[in-house]
This record gives sequence, C-alpha cells and structure tokens, in this order.
Amino acid sequence: MPEFVWEARARGGEMRKGVMDAETEDGVLSRLRQQSLTPVKVKKKPKEFNIAFGRGVTDKEIVTFTRQFATMIDAGLPLVQCLEILGNQSDNKAFQRVIRDVKTTVEGGATFSEALKKHPKLFDDLFVNLVAAGEAGGVLDTVLNRLATYIEKRLKLIRQVRSALVYPAGIAIVAVLVMGVLLGYVIPQFQRMFADFGASDELPALTQLVIDLSNAFLSNFIFIALGLIAIVVTVVYSYRRPKGKFFWHTVMLQIPLIGPVLRKIAVSRFTRTMGTLLSSGVPILDAMDICARSAGNVVIEKGIRYARDRISEGKGMAEPLLETKVFPPMVVQMIAVGEQTGALDQMLQKIADFYEEEVDMAVEALTSALEPIMMVGIGGMVGVMLIAMYLPIFDLAGKVQTH
Repeated sequence: MPEFVWEARARGGEMRKGVMDAETEDGVLSRLRQQSLTPVKVKKKPKEFNIAFGRGVTDKEIVTFTRQFATMIDAGLPLVQCLEILGNQSDNKAFQRVIRDVKTTVEGGATFSEALKKHPKLFDDLFVNLVAAGEAGGVLDTVLNRLATYIEKRLKLIRQVRSALVYPAGIAIVAVLVMGVLLGYVIPQFQRMFADFGASDELPALTQLVIDLSNAFLSNFIFIALGLIAIVVTVVYSYRRPKGKFFWHTVMLQIPLIGPVLRKIAVSRFTRTMGTLLSSGVPILDAMDICARSAGNVVIEKGIRYARDRISEGKGMAEPLLETKVFPPMVVQMIAVGEQTGALDQMLQKIADFYEEEVDMAVEALTSALEPIMMVGIGGMVGVMLIAMYLPIFDLAGKVQTH
C-alpha cells in the first residue's frame, strides 16, 4: 500500500505531520478529517524513502521502551501521546523512525498491535500477540510490564547459552592454533637443529613420532586445510537443511556436560514464554504455536508442536509433553498439577524461576568442569611435544659430558 506524507492543522491551530498508508490521496484526506485535522499538504512518499528497518535496535532499548510505555499508559496518557514522547526522546535514530511510524499507523486507525506487526524484526509474534491480548482485555500496561520482564529474562538465558557454548568452542580453537604453530613452526626448528648436530639418525621414539607428525602436517597442509574447509561447509550447509538442523540439534542435546544445560535452558524458555502468554490471555493453541517458533532448538520445537496437535484434539498439556520425551518428568508433573488446580500460568512461571536458577548453577558448574579439563588437555599436548623435543638434547648433553 502506498505511503503519503501529510501536514495538517489541529483545532487548536498547531501543525501536525506524519506518514499514512492509504490507497489514494483522497483516503488520507478523509482520515485526517475524521481525526478533526484540517489537511494542509498531502503527497505520496517517494519509494527511495520507504522505511525498511534492519535490526539496528538493541534488546535493551526495546525493554526500556516497553517499561516506559507501560508507565505512561498506567498514568492515563493517550496512546498516541505516549508514542510521540518516546519517539522524541529516543537517541537511536532507527528506533526513533520505527516509533514514529507506529504512531502514524495508529493515527491512521490501526490498533497498536497492528502497527507493531509492521516491524517483525523488532517486535516478534510473541510481542504482538501479547499486546493484542492486552488491548482486548484492557490491561495493556500490565501486559507491557510482563513483556519487559520476559525480555530481560530471555536476554539472561541468551547470555547463559553463549557461556555454555562459546567458552569451550573458544578453547578448542585456541588448542588447534597452538598445535598448528607447534607442528608447523616450532618442531621443524628443532628438527633442523638435530640435523646440524648429527643426531637426526638416533632420535628417541617419542621425538621421531612428533617429527613425523610435523612432516605429515607440513607436506599435507593444503589437503588438511581443504579438508577442514570442506567439513565446515558441509556442517553449515547441512545445518541450513531441515533434516541436517534436526540432526545437529539432537547431537547438541546429547553432548556430555553441555547437553543437559541446553535442555534446561530450553525448558526455562518454554515455561517462561508459555506462562507469560497464558497469564496475558493468549489462547493456549496460539501460545503453543508461538512457543514452538521461539524454542531455539528444532527438537524441542517438534515436541511442542506435537503437544499442540494433541491439545487441539482435546488432550491436556501434561500428557502430550510427557509423550515427547523432551521435557523432564518433574516438569510435566508440575504442569499437570497446574492444570488440575486451574493455575497453569502461575505454575509455569514457578517452573521457569526454578529452572533459571538451575541454569545458573549448571552453567557455573559446566565452566568449572570444562576449564581444568581443557587446560590440562592443551597443556598435556604442548608438554608432550616439548618433552619429545628436549629428549635428544638431554642425550647430546650426556654424550658431551662422557667425552
């Protein structure tokens, strides 16, 4: 739908301007008059100036926007005025344009949730559906506060996922680089030194093994590099395919130490999202669909979608979740209790609180366990190579002393 830039005069004489979606210029004029505005200028917005927002906005800015918006709504300020104030005070130009576009859309007759839906990169399905439920129930300020809390907790989970995955991956990369430097540069230097001393024919078995590894590494470096590139490309390509992604996500959940942490994070995310949606009045099937899309793991997503299909057939939530074998029995039992007592949303929030604490402890334990293991592994490899290189030196020193 075309966009029109307009300027109009309000009843009090002040000038207002904005952007409005409409089929024709007459449609814009009609809407402005319905809002008790006297049109001064209306023109079609050039295509090159159409708003096409990328991410460009941090989650922290969205949390701040949501909190401030809830406070203003609770204080009784009109929706359009809240957007005007928040748009003017934002330091992020991209976010400022988003807020002003949302304001213009609302002024054009759309609901707040419909206006947010135009910017899916910033406001996902969960955000839009919660706002729609808040508008329908007349509790928009309450829902916005819940949203802000949810986003803050989601960001905490994301940081925990990074802690669980990035640290061991970083250590592994460092180990590969260290081994590459040793095999490609340090060992050949020792090999030349042994040749200069005439000791290259009578090297200890361990030293000869390390030198053979170095020679094999150097002579096949191109093939090794191409092989590593092929592996990375294959993994990335397969990850982008549905079956490949499912395979890798299954593997990640089965990795010792890391898998249980990722499963706890998935449970925490599901229960927090589901509890927030249900407590805000979103229908259970819609809530399950949103939870599936935001699961972050296709194995978990498949389980949630299976449970959703069973719920649509008249089943409760607990039994289908147990059948998926994705969620721990304790979680399913607590959900069953919540269903029986009619306080499912509160029970889900309690489960989320419990598992967030579990994730905190699990990530700390994972880091504590992996750090010495990785350090000992890297130190052991480096130590073996250095010992192998110094053994001939000790032999040479002994021979010199005997002579």
